[in-house]
Amino acid sequence: MDNRVALMAIIVEDKDSVKELNELLHEYGEYIVGRMGIPYHKRNISILSVAVDAPNDIISSLSGKIGKLKGVSIKTAYSNVGNANG
Repeated sequence: MDNRVALMAIIVEDKDSVKELNELLHEYGEYIVGRMGIPYHKRNISILSVAVDAPNDIISSLSGKIGKLKGVSIKTAYSNVGNANG
């Protein structure tokens, strides 16, 4: 199955979900190209961007699990870049 490159935009409004979010990101760590987190103290939220390179079903699985966390919103944008291996 071909890998796709995607960017996940995540907003955390409930700080109690941060531990679960980090555990999920660690679980899927082999697919993560990079991540950046920005605490936005003025609004009491955190904003994360996570770049992934993975099969579509892996990206969908991670996105779905993150979206089920309390107080967490996620949107995923997919590139049209094909598999780097071929």
